[in-house]
Amino acid sequence: MEDAIASLARIVGARNVLTDPADFAGAMEEPRGLFHGKARALVRPASTAEVSALLSFCHRERLAVVPQGGNTGLVGGQTPDESGAQIILSLQRLDKVREIDVVTDTMIVEAGVTLARAQAAAEGAGRLFPLSLASEGSCTIGGNLSTNAGGIAVIAYGNARDLAIGLEIVLADGRVLNGLGKLRKDNTGYDLKNLFIGAEGTLGIITAAALKLFAPPRSRATAFVGLTDPRQALRLLELARVHAGAAIVSFELMPRIALDLLTGNFPDLRDPLGARHASYVLIELASQAEAGLDAVMQALLQAALEQGIIEDASIAASLQQRTDFWRLRETLPEAQKFAGGSIKHDVSVPVGATADFIDAAGAAVLAFMPGARVVAFGHLGDGNIHFNVSQPVGWNKAAFLGQWTAMNEVVHAVVARFYGSISAEHGIGRLKRDLLARTKDPVALETMRAIKATLDPRGILNPGKVL
Repeated sequence: MEDAIASLARIVGARNVLTDPADFAGAMEEPRGLFHGKARALVRPASTAEVSALLSFCHRERLAVVPQGGNTGLVGGQTPDESGAQIILSLQRLDKVREIDVVTDTMIVEAGVTLARAQAAAEGAGRLFPLSLASEGSCTIGGNLSTNAGGIAVIAYGNARDLAIGLEIVLADGRVLNGLGKLRKDNTGYDLKNLFIGAEGTLGIITAAALKLFAPPRSRATAFVGLTDPRQALRLLELARVHAGAAIVSFELMPRIALDLLTGNFPDLRDPLGARHASYVLIELASQAEAGLDAVMQALLQAALEQGIIEDASIAASLQQRTDFWRLRETLPEAQKFAGGSIKHDVSVPVGATADFIDAAGAAVLAFMPGARVVAFGHLGDGNIHFNVSQPVGWNKAAFLGQWTAMNEVVHAVVARFYGSISAEHGIGRLKRDLLARTKDPVALETMRAIKATLDPRGILNPGKVL
């Protein structure tokens, strides 16, 4: 291994090969502390050529590589195992914005560019890169694509997969697959890039991407709405499609317990509505028109009120009020910590089935664990529900979290009944690897394993993840 470390240092420079665990301890643990690993070294290449040389060497020496971007993933896909024999390949030094083309509405960025920086680069060129996540200040484009990240604007712009036109990928043996074309139409055989998006670094390492850009909205209208239940939220979504159509960019569901956790633990957060409601929707519209969007929102909410769909609503009258609405949604994951332990589920079901799913899964959870508190929130507009379960009041946190696997079985059984997915936007990683093997179509699994064996025959790329 010492010879291997010396070889790696010759490729990237000695100062970019960290071997003292104290120097990269944070890279060996994922954010929620669910997975802790060990690694022989953390290596920091600065170019595609260096990544290519590194993988060529690791392939030849059968040295396992764990690619890592901003280390914000929530399923352990970026965390090394406990053997101490793997190396972490950090992509953070691949941080160049190579090109912005406003005529074709594309930009080419390297994998280590943070999402916030990609957004800022697009904005500086008078364009919008619409992917938006809570971790956008730290997460990287390579990680976003490797997990097919979603976020709050999927209803309008799609997942990360939908925002990528082309990729530059280093294969397991060091060969570079150059697919950074900016073509909107290309029917020359298989669409290879989609093999690597969502593959979590198990098939190849994304080093750069050509991404779609959009004209930025000239106006926005944001409302915080109170309703009786998720069924009414679905009715509001249906009505919003009639009134606003493609102007809908976000449609987020929150339960009352979420508002209680937020306003009860953060003094600067307040309930936007006067009375309490069982459910809430944060809806945002955006348009290229400079005026008229507030009138569209007002007409939508007036119609919803007259039809008995909503109970109350507040339309943001200023940028600060819009920011306050969004802070409620974005602070919610942090607010859950005040309720003790939380067993989290990132799932999706068909949009029209979300209300029935929430009811059925909630009933199943309470039958399994009376007193458990369901905090089901998220992207109702695309069917992605973060179905989180907080511990019953008075329970010991460790004892509650000890029921993680059993609780997963309860919730995912309901997901299966609704023909849903056990992972909507966070990926599989280590956390859901065994669950995937039990829930994925057997032929699909066989096909995935065949692809893995073909592209990574020596199994050096992120071993033990996904499959």
